[in-house]
Amino acid sequence: MYQQVLDPLAHSLAWSSLVAALPLLVLFALLGVLRWAAWIASLVALGTALIVAIWVYGMPVGQALLAGSEGAAFGFFPILWIVINAIWLYNMTVATGHFDVLRRSFAGLSDDQRVQAILIAFCFGALMEALAGFGTPVAVTAVMLIALGFAPMKSAVLALTANTAPVAFGAMATPIVTLGAVTGHSADTLGAMVGRQTPVLSVLVPLVLVFIVDRKNGIRQTWQVAVICGVCFALAQYATANFVSAPLADVVAALVSASAVVVFLRVRRTAAPATADPARVGAGAAVDIAPEAGAVAAADIAPGREAGAVPATEIAPDDLARRVQHPDSRREIARAYAPYLIIIAVFGLGQVGPIKTLLDHATRKFAWPGLHLFNAKGAQLGSVTFTLNILTSPGTQILVAGLLTMAALSVSIPKALRAYGATLRQLRWAIVTVLAVLALAYVMNASGQTITLGAWLAGAGGVFALLSPILGWLGTAVTGSDTSSNSLFGALQVAAADKAGLSQTLLAAANSSGGVLGKMISPQNLAIAAAAVGLPGKEGDIFRRVLGWSLLFLAGMCVLVVLQSTPVLSWMVP
Repeated sequence: MYQQVLDPLAHSLAWSSLVAALPLLVLFALLGVLRWAAWIASLVALGTALIVAIWVYGMPVGQALLAGSEGAAFGFFPILWIVINAIWLYNMTVATGHFDVLRRSFAGLSDDQRVQAILIAFCFGALMEALAGFGTPVAVTAVMLIALGFAPMKSAVLALTANTAPVAFGAMATPIVTLGAVTGHSADTLGAMVGRQTPVLSVLVPLVLVFIVDRKNGIRQTWQVAVICGVCFALAQYATANFVSAPLADVVAALVSASAVVVFLRVRRTAAPATADPARVGAGAAVDIAPEAGAVAAADIAPGREAGAVPATEIAPDDLARRVQHPDSRREIARAYAPYLIIIAVFGLGQVGPIKTLLDHATRKFAWPGLHLFNAKGAQLGSVTFTLNILTSPGTQILVAGLLTMAALSVSIPKALRAYGATLRQLRWAIVTVLAVLALAYVMNASGQTITLGAWLAGAGGVFALLSPILGWLGTAVTGSDTSSNSLFGALQVAAADKAGLSQTLLAAANSSGGVLGKMISPQNLAIAAAAVGLPGKEGDIFRRVLGWSLLFLAGMCVLVVLQSTPVLSWMVP
């Protein structure tokens, strides 16, 4: 057995925190500075975490390795189980040509890539986050953007950046429910508080997306669409979280904001579509869209050059001309949308009370064999229990949606199996990365390294209001999950708030709201994005492009929480 020690180095939290931070410093330095492939950087960081756990914290070798094995198992189920099945479903639509129909449908709604980025990365991504979470929206929206002609790198950056504001209410508000469980506070109250923080992000994210697509022209020419989308999403998220139901916050917000954008486009078209960025030789990877080839899968991306943000009308003029002469039939359009409607239906049914209860009967919880961990006070750690939610897992439900999609699109079993095999080959390095990162997170959590960092930050007293979102951001950056971050630091936030005389509700919510901003730089999500767009080994480049936005949003969230802790905005705290 192993009992955690929070200050193993000279009985000092400060010195111990410096050592505890080594695995994270190694990981981000290898990714962002040296630009190593994520799977190599993650394995090196995992080795660093094991060395710190064993030599500094005194954790038995067997317990450290078992903790890592549990983390790797969690990395596969449910996280990789979701991603693999989501990409498989997408690859089937590519193989049948129906994704090309979907691309033309979106292009018909607007041939402006800035608007397409808002509709797909933000609105549709928020809906996927609400229903599934755990990397699903990044995987799905990134490949959708590629099919519309976005450059692979830009697709990954857009998908990761958009996957921020909806995250706290993702997977039917699982992070909020978890936060309530670990803090002892009402999930409804915490959801209401988070619903008074993340909507501020919701207003800004669409503006950032159009800036990423087309820089100043994006802001100047499409700011109205971005503002309408952001404001509608923010108001719907706030109202639903505060007056209806936190689990429905993202569902309602996604549908309201998408509808508002569509209505605006019907009334007033944008002045000019996004112009093409010049192709840059040697900058990344190219999307080769041939009229006869249909949509392009991530596996079809050829290395060596990167296409810029080209409007759909400029990518495949022959294809679009043929569409005008012989438009897709309503039946084909319906079949193209069918996989995503099936996903929504399957996930929606899975949340219905009696059905969810029935499916939950297959859930099994068991102690991880041989793992005996206790916190500094002698209580057994909850992380030793592994939950195998076979039927309620989003990955299983996506698999069911995939099987239904096979019937809807007339995909044969051999063709579906070939697509699954191709998906596994496509994701092979992402699989290694996710397994290593989750093993790293579990070793750091089990040994006490993560809690050491949190306890040190919590000692800041009244200044902790400024640091509170940073703690949540750190937790999500390490684990790739706002839910896990809330599990790690939720109770710590409440204890620190009580010690500093601050609102417990405010700081508990700040952990979740700050955590959503760490998701875009989490190695596991970087790996998912890189694999989805066909850029394995480029996780470091993606990390460098999203880090600035993550830190900028985090700074804004810190300021907001500080103001909410003072009379200036204290009226916002329920």
